[in-house]
Amino acid sequence: MHLLKHIAFTGAFALCATSALAQDVTLRFQHFVSPASANPTYFMQPWADAIAEQSDGRIKVELYPFMQLGGAASDQYDLIRDGAIDGGWIIPGYQPNRFPEAEALELPFMTTKKGEESSAAAWDFTQEFLMDDFADVHVIAVHMHGPGIVHKRGDAVGTVEDFAGLKLRGPSRAATLLLEKLGATPIGMPVPQFPEALSKGVVDGGVITWEMSPSLKLNELTDSHTDVAGDRALYNLYFVWAMNKDVYNRLPDDLRAIIDANSGKMAAMWAGRAHDTGDVVGRDLMYDDGNEIAVMSEAETDRIKALGDSVTSEWIAEMDAKGYDGAALVAAAQKAVQANIGVAQ
Repeated sequence: MHLLKHIAFTGAFALCATSALAQDVTLRFQHFVSPASANPTYFMQPWADAIAEQSDGRIKVELYPFMQLGGAASDQYDLIRDGAIDGGWIIPGYQPNRFPEAEALELPFMTTKKGEESSAAAWDFTQEFLMDDFADVHVIAVHMHGPGIVHKRGDAVGTVEDFAGLKLRGPSRAATLLLEKLGATPIGMPVPQFPEALSKGVVDGGVITWEMSPSLKLNELTDSHTDVAGDRALYNLYFVWAMNKDVYNRLPDDLRAIIDANSGKMAAMWAGRAHDTGDVVGRDLMYDDGNEIAVMSEAETDRIKALGDSVTSEWIAEMDAKGYDGAALVAAAQKAVQANIGVAQ
């Protein structure tokens, strides 16, 4: 549907929703990955199904993968804010420097390797620091993924020196800063561009989750997959599941309550748990296809942590220069993570 026509459609729907309590509502939510990947499979679709069931079919949530309604993955926040789509999945890090406080959760070794725990922490941190940043949309949930893995052609990385000269895809500013410290050449790109960049040799590999590996065909496009030692993630990525504020506000009270019942920390943990589930599936597929599965030694991981600490120190200084209290943000993120260890089902 043409963008302007869809905006008109959305506005017309919103008016209808206020005029009759029995009015059926269709919400068009968009994301940028395969419907077979973990979050759509284990969170988005079950979430949509729960909304339909609890509303006795009065709300239907349609999910559109691969940005089928238009725009780029980096446009998602604006598409939702402006009403071009009713809702969807946002990665704030795809717009560097726009939501700087959220980067505290993405710093090296900040989160655990359990997406559900990290997502609970992300919700708490968001409530304290980020709701003003996202005031133009209605936030349903925020979440993190599980461990970020180094996927590459050729042998697995085993030492810091192995990163030298590698062209590696990074998803966020924090991740690319760490890759740079490691001696790699970081290339920032949204996930949809990663497979083509690999196949054309634009990158040697990149960092992304286990759960995304099957839908990106990393079993075919890469040879090795490397995690760091310990229970902390090399990096993480912060996501927002949100809807247009006017569309939400114009829902009848009883339908809005159904959205609310499937929002908040519960939904954040649900979304994080989806990644945990998908990580097991993705890792098993890479292993079954004969790819090399590696874990760096504790000694080499400690070397990377030291480089990660320097990324964090520089980030704090940068945030201070922008008028934020960088150290307080880092401390608050660490506190939120620590408080939610063990909450995973």
